[in-house]
Amino acid sequence: MQKSSEFGELRSAFRGFTIPIAIAALVWFVGFTLAAMYLPEVMARTVLGLNLGIWLGFAQFFTTFLITWVYIGYANKNFEPRQSAIRSKMEG
Repeated sequence: MQKSSEFGELRSAFRGFTIPIAIAALVWFVGFTLAAMYLPEVMARTVLGLNLGIWLGFAQFFTTFLITWVYIGYANKNFEPRQSAIRSKMEG
């Protein structure tokens, strides 16, 4: 089954969605961390009553939940039907 075209298409679709999202999230996290380490004067600027570092920290949480929500919706729509078809073919 692993060598079937259906499985290959599923794997390709999965990688095509998850790898770019994972790279973007990693770049965002590393950028935030580097800014906190090397630009403390920028991160200390006050924006809407809190410093920029706190706002960017909140944004880290927000983007994590956003990525999870988008992934679940995408996976339920695009991956799950393909997985179910492969599973039913394998089982019988």
